[in-house]
Amino acid sequence: MRLPIILGSNLWKAYIGLVFIIFAVVLYPIFLTLLCRKSWSQLSFKLFVFWSWAMRICCFYRVRYLKKAELPQPPYIIVANHTSYLDIFLMYSIFPKYPFVFLGKSEILSYPILRTYFKDLNIPVFRNDKRKAARSYIEAIKKVDEGYSLVIFPEGGIPDKHTPQMIQFKEGAFKLAKSCKTPIVPVTFTSNFKLFSDPTHFFGTARPGTSRVYIHDFITQETIMKLNLDTLTSFCFQEINRPLMEEYPELRNENIP
Repeated sequence: MRLPIILGSNLWKAYIGLVFIIFAVVLYPIFLTLLCRKSWSQLSFKLFVFWSWAMRICCFYRVRYLKKAELPQPPYIIVANHTSYLDIFLMYSIFPKYPFVFLGKSEILSYPILRTYFKDLNIPVFRNDKRKAARSYIEAIKKVDEGYSLVIFPEGGIPDKHTPQMIQFKEGAFKLAKSCKTPIVPVTFTSNFKLFSDPTHFFGTARPGTSRVYIHDFITQETIMKLNLDTLTSFCFQEINRPLMEEYPELRNENIP
């Protein structure tokens, strides 16, 4: 990668970070107010939708739907590949109609401002503590019972290598779908890793542009209950992976589990 491109990418990451921090600080007292009453929690979701649109506009990110299938009646579980932090923020403006919560790794709780946003509005998953992980599972079921949909990245995080090659899915999302008897909505992001790579990667790319999104046909409750866990997990993996193989055929030659 040429030096001007590297410098431009890192300047763009700095700009994105600045925009994010400005909105985080400005919206923080509003979120705190909305969290005072449980009945106001759905208003905080609308505020996140606003924040998502604001980031898209200020950072010149356009969303192009290459497939946009009909959604089931909520609640449902959205499962998507994960290649960029953009996946998280774009999700609110991609699915703005019905409130959802993220299930995400507990490491997010180490960031002061993000801690409030995440802990009180989403569900941290403690993967190294079985007792806390079980509580997160129960909390997720409770949220579904309250009418919230769930968003889960079944890879468990952003893969460290060979982006956008996916890694093996963890089964938690699909166990929840069976326990809650909810439909699954598979989603594929195929270009976000080019628009905003990991900020800690000096040579990673970042630029304005178009996020290409596939919202696949949802998997019905009946199908979920009929398939065993391994088959369901594999089916979702293949569905989400197919657009990546079509856009990046060189990935077919990668021998990565």
